[in-house]
Amino acid sequence: MATYRKWIDSLPLLVKIILALPVLDGIFYGIYRICKGTLLNIILGIIWIFAGAAIFWILDIIFLLLRGKVLEL
Repeated sequence: MATYRKWIDSLPLLVKIILALPVLDGIFYGIYRICKGTLLNIILGIIWIFAGAAIFWILDIIFLLLRGKVLEL
């Protein structure tokens, strides 16, 4: 799981933003949050897989542009 997070973190910003587009965001960043392992992030990751694909993807793009990382707890 740590290797998946390292792989996502090592990607260029443009690729991270592409992965944050609708549908892809729910899959890639939902799993990314689950891999963190804390209870809050596991719950957030599961929610993100379903709602992130439709609604929350815009938050990830904003956070990527401002901080270079997606929203995490």
